[in-house]
Amino acid sequence: MEPGARDVAPTRAEHVTVYDVGPRDGLQNEPGTLEPEVRAELVRRLADAGVGAIEVASFVDPRRVPQMDGAEEVATATSDLDGVVRAGLALNERGYDRLLETGLDEVRFALGVTDSFNQRNQGAPVEESLATARRIVARAHEDGLRSTVTLSVAFGCPFEGEVAPSRVLELVEQVADSAPDAVVLADTIGVAAPSHVRRLVGATVALTSRVGGHFHNTRNTGYASALAALDAGATVLDASVGGLGGCPFAPNATGNVATEDLVYLLHREGLETGIDLEALIGVSAWLEGVLGRRLDGLLHRAGVFPGPRT
Repeated sequence: MEPGARDVAPTRAEHVTVYDVGPRDGLQNEPGTLEPEVRAELVRRLADAGVGAIEVASFVDPRRVPQMDGAEEVATATSDLDGVVRAGLALNERGYDRLLETGLDEVRFALGVTDSFNQRNQGAPVEESLATARRIVARAHEDGLRSTVTLSVAFGCPFEGEVAPSRVLELVEQVADSAPDAVVLADTIGVAAPSHVRRLVGATVALTSRVGGHFHNTRNTGYASALAALDAGATVLDASVGGLGGCPFAPNATGNVATEDLVYLLHREGLETGIDLEALIGVSAWLEGVLGRRLDGLLHRAGVFPGPRT
């Protein structure tokens, strides 16, 4: 067993923060581009359903990710939402400068744990992105913003294969030194199994105070992995409305776990999220109409249980 990849006793919290990343991570993988006002409407509908933390936009070069063009407009159009943490992704300091001007509450930074993935995703080796992450977290502290650092492909890389837990934990330690508000481990290509997640998240919890998980359901293990992360002490879970998402720079990386499906599971497990599940199902139904296609999530078709008798 790799150093740090130890078994951990369950320490599941009673309340879980669910981040809906659909307006950013979800829509960036769609073939078409929604207008900023439509993306802002999606954010508003999620907030109305009780989702308290939302990734609203990505401040990246729209030539690389045209689906995120108009990030400032989305942020401005949702500036009056109270009690909602509005986050944006920034992968460099230029992106952070843009984000800071919008009045968002949180900056999220992502770096791959392997050089192969990070070069394709960000055009830089891991060590360079790590230094950028530390600078952005420091600036967020000075500017009064929350900050989250996500370690992508933490459970497996599409280009390098298995990732040693010791490598991930080495990066966790270096990230934690800069004191972000949260460190999120991402299964970007959906290869993790619950035992793997439990050990790695548990070891991460021992190194930093607030840990999250970001799981894709590519191989139908995303929901089991999410519960395993909670058992190991994670208190934040990313999800995407309707199961939207993927990664433009990772082959065959399908969608994130669906927010409504995950919330149903959490509620059945007796965990608090503060989210109105029926209203959230309505958001997925609306989004299907906007996108003109069937979404991958299941709950908005099956309905909650117990439901009305027929």
